[in-house]
Amino acid sequence: MTTTTALILLAVGLAIVAGLAAYAFTLWQEVKRREAFREDELRRAHENCLANLEIVASSLLQEQVDITEGAWRCKLLLDILDPHLLERPDFQAFSEVYVRTQHLHTHSARKQLAPRERMREDRERLEIEAEWRGPVMAAAEEVLKFRQSWPNRLH
Repeated sequence: MTTTTALILLAVGLAIVAGLAAYAFTLWQEVKRREAFREDELRRAHENCLANLEIVASSLLQEQVDITEGAWRCKLLLDILDPHLLERPDFQAFSEVYVRTQHLHTHSARKQLAPRERMREDRERLEIEAEWRGPVMAAAEEVLKFRQSWPNRLH
């Protein structure tokens, strides 16, 4: 192998390595851009959930929404933020009302019930709401406190 051939091969090798390094750098930049985008999306989703959670909790405290409906909505929003939040004693009332009422019919399924069955379900729902009114209202107040200290009280 001549010196000229060796130098040509060395130059080609260096060009290939430089090209691969540039490509790797481009991929690395793309990964960082996508991570930043994902984090921004997650932050905005959390902000939307928190805003909705605050609205529902305030509506509960002002008695603008039924205990059952408010508890369901709060439970689902907390579940979106972090499923472990529902394990906190402050928020367990939402889960309990959800568990106790999830078998009740809603919307079009409720309309299809016979009047007697609808009354039975209404009575059951009202009994659960009466029993859990205090804990759900306390949990709604805790939601407002939680909202003010987000994200410090997340874990």
